[in-house]
Amino acid sequence: MASIGDFDPLHSSVPATKIEVTVSCRNLLDMDTFSKSDPVVVLYVQAIGTKEWREFGRTEVIDNTLNPDFVRKFVLDFFFEEKQNLRFDVYNVDSRSCNISKHDFLGQTFCTLGEIIGSTGSRLERTLSGIPGKKCGTIIFTAEELSNCRDIATMQLCANKLDKKDFFGKSDPFLVFYRSNEDGTFTICHKTEVMKNTLNPVWQPFTIPVRALCNGDYDRTVKVDVYDWDRDGSHDFIGEFTTSYRELSRGQSQFNVYEVLNPKKKGKKKKYVNSGTVTLLSFKVESEYTFVDFIRGGTQLNFTVAIDFTASNGNPSQPTSLHYMNPYQMNAYAMALKAVGEITQDYDSDKLFPAYGFGAKLPPDGKISHAFPLNSDSENPNCVGIEGVLEAYFQSLRNVQLYGPTNFAPVISQVARSAADIMDGSQYFVLLMITDGVISDMVQTKEAVVNASSLPMSIIIVGVGPAEFDAMEELDGDEVRVSSRGRFAERDIVQFVPFRDYIDRSGNQVLSMARLAKDVLAEIPEQLLSFMKSRGIEPRPALQASANPPGHMHI
Repeated sequence: MASIGDFDPLHSSVPATKIEVTVSCRNLLDMDTFSKSDPVVVLYVQAIGTKEWREFGRTEVIDNTLNPDFVRKFVLDFFFEEKQNLRFDVYNVDSRSCNISKHDFLGQTFCTLGEIIGSTGSRLERTLSGIPGKKCGTIIFTAEELSNCRDIATMQLCANKLDKKDFFGKSDPFLVFYRSNEDGTFTICHKTEVMKNTLNPVWQPFTIPVRALCNGDYDRTVKVDVYDWDRDGSHDFIGEFTTSYRELSRGQSQFNVYEVLNPKKKGKKKKYVNSGTVTLLSFKVESEYTFVDFIRGGTQLNFTVAIDFTASNGNPSQPTSLHYMNPYQMNAYAMALKAVGEITQDYDSDKLFPAYGFGAKLPPDGKISHAFPLNSDSENPNCVGIEGVLEAYFQSLRNVQLYGPTNFAPVISQVARSAADIMDGSQYFVLLMITDGVISDMVQTKEAVVNASSLPMSIIIVGVGPAEFDAMEELDGDEVRVSSRGRFAERDIVQFVPFRDYIDRSGNQVLSMARLAKDVLAEIPEQLLSFMKSRGIEPRPALQASANPPGHMHI
């Protein structure tokens, strides 16, 4: 039984249905003294076997409201034959911390995906609870099955002569797009940025999946509201207009100049014409490809391993060492290597993995190296399969002297040189670095990461042992892009995780490894796609299984 997100693209039947869940809340608790709460909803999914809750995703934070309608959706694979337990926690975000438990808890509810889909109109309303003696308000879910339309629309709009709403100065307009539902209600699908102090705004171009705009029904109504932004969250309504995907796709033309109408004004003022106009400046549609499209088209993942052989790991012959070779169980290095390698090897046809060590003194002359082949063959550092890498790793532990410092840049640059040779999308390089500690060459490492960010390459860093890994978080560009000498990384290519977060408390190594692999590999498909997109590379047609096995002669 696969749980939500357990998806092996080559060996599983693709779930028949993807469900998009939209979330709204009403009458949330007010936690802020001088303004209203700034809510966010976090979705947790319960794993089938272990029953543990794992975070699946979060909505955006909406400032200053007790009645949020979130734009960011949760897209879940729906398996009819499973009970897919969901938990939604609502928090008030009052600081920059990513750690959700540091924010004010506003309530929670439990349900199953089946319950949402099975409700009338696929709309489920639940009371939030979890704070004794307090009414926490309600949470509303709507579910819609996504059509598998993969097109992405990019459009730009501007407006003219919008109504002035601010007492001092002009309006601060923004647009909100909604798609209409079968039952006549509307679902929010995009907000533009706010243009300050203008009645003639030109908004930035934005990109939106076509299915989010109309779910494959090109004539479905798309409603657009025009608002004047206010700091306190009580944005003023300027007016609205309706269109459709089919209309928008005509591009810039007289059909795509819209009158912005405010029904209240229309009712009151006889001479009312409109509250301004909005014009579509440009519209283009592209197909979006998936990771699976590239894999099926023959893109190979090249997997390289680099292992930390610095003295801080402890003497390998001692049980306290992170490199200790216990005959009965794998050490953390071996577990991390096997966990990640066993999944990536499925996408690499030759199963040959270059494997390096860094931070050791090598025989015969005790020279320090920061990129030595584990198999001692500098001409060909490839090991056969993950088992071959493990064998070479254990062999190296017997031959080299653990030393230092912990330099990352040489190995990153080594893999980057290989990646730079193959930029046509046929190969993608994944470097797994396993380390116990603090980087000694942070400046050079950042420069190497920035240089590598324009190449078909991703870096996974697994931290083992009890050290504080603050510097590693800096390399993981999820929050802030890595920069070196004023240059920012073109893409986020580093994923860092501390292994201790994944160790199963009951000592189940298989479970620890499965968790680790799932998390560290989660970003690779996106990173591969962002490289392909940045270079305009499209997947090749899916490879067909050969009709004639090699070695069979045609007579």
